[in-house]
Amino acid sequence: MIKVDNINIKELEIYKQLRENAFRDDNSFIADSPKVVNLLLKENIEVKSILATEEYYKEFSELIASKNIPKLYIASKYEMQKIVGHKIHHNCMMHGVRPNDVTLDSLDNHIIMLDNITSTENIGAIARSATALGVSSYIVPKKSPHPFSRRALRVSMGYASMLKIHIYNDIFQTIKELKNRGYKIFAAEVTSDSTFLKDIKVPKKWVVIMGHEGNGISNEILDICDEVVTIEMQENVKSFNVAIASSIIMYKFKNILT
Repeated sequence: MIKVDNINIKELEIYKQLRENAFRDDNSFIADSPKVVNLLLKENIEVKSILATEEYYKEFSELIASKNIPKLYIASKYEMQKIVGHKIHHNCMMHGVRPNDVTLDSLDNHIIMLDNITSTENIGAIARSATALGVSSYIVPKKSPHPFSRRALRVSMGYASMLKIHIYNDIFQTIKELKNRGYKIFAAEVTSDSTFLKDIKVPKKWVVIMGHEGNGISNEILDICDEVVTIEMQENVKSFNVAIASSIIMYKFKNILT
């Protein structure tokens, strides 16, 4: 336990520096709030330090003692706010090391894949739904926010840590490799020849691709997918939010699996 007497010490700078999608070369990340931190403490994730109030340490002393954490910083909530540079609504933060991204051949039979999603909140929401629905493999483009980015991790409630995450550079090459591994590739999009979700026949190995929040999935990508799936909607309604749509599709795919 280290009582914070000087909020400007070098060891605490990371809690201010690593905002949103920032990572260090060693894959360091920051997690916020007791719910997220406590879930991460139960996973096999390297923890560098915790910055929290004395109340947090007292309430969760047994959990904290179960991990070999090098540094436990104690500060008041006011001091924590001064350290991070903005108002906070929690009393705990953690500095950890992001697990290595997995290879394609390490993924499971059911995969949710993103194409150019830009919203950090959507990245986190989809991760949370995937974990809840038992879709344990998550493919994300390098140019999108990482599921371990600060806000995405918070929105996922930390459940992104339970997923096998693969980061890709080239979507066309990645789809080709997935096909070679026996996956059927579904694109979630509204097209003239798409199949309604209620009529989909789900194979044992599948990938569902969710497109950009505004532009959807390009024709070039649709052309190399095996099938396009559309959620039935009321007339004059164009689409769902991508996080909502992915949840509906994953739920249906998991429950009509043949």
